[in-house]
Amino acid sequence: MTESGEHPPVPAFLEDPLLATAVTEAEQFAAGAGWDRPAQLFALVATAELLADQPDMAGHLDATSHYTPIAQEELPEGELSEALANIAWPAAVVGCIVVQEIVVLPPSAEGELSQDATEAAEQAAAHPERTEARLAVGVLRSGGAACLMRLRGEHEETPLRGADLAPNLVEALSLTFED
Repeated sequence: MTESGEHPPVPAFLEDPLLATAVTEAEQFAAGAGWDRPAQLFALVATAELLADQPDMAGHLDATSHYTPIAQEELPEGELSEALANIAWPAAVVGCIVVQEIVVLPPSAEGELSQDATEAAEQAAAHPERTEARLAVGVLRSGGAACLMRLRGEHEETPLRGADLAPNLVEALSLTFED
């Protein structure tokens, strides 16, 4: 606590732990299909409410999980940001997660990329120092985020974590909850 009795602000990199668990579950579900897959969207619902509404699901859900990710229909082809801009969630959805594959480049490569997004993506995909990764990002309607990035290859077993790994995607997902 600060001298004024207020709690210090929460650092941006801290994940909501309950959301982080759901993000991990969604990423592991997507990983089950292997690499080279399209982006996948999940709605998050409160597990207790889902079980209250649908008690027959009790044998299929982990009742100890706070949130249950529910896979959605395949996203349309094209830019993910455009697909997310057309999404609105019903009140029962408390959050959402997207899992997508990305290309990670070293900071030294940024200056080499075109300003055109399509051309830059092609350049990144062909870059000799690229690393492929699976990025899972989740947000809650009430605020809070969690991100997981799993690098493809030798470091696959040790994902990177943090609420601020993908700030633009966190913002885009948060906008799906605005009226």
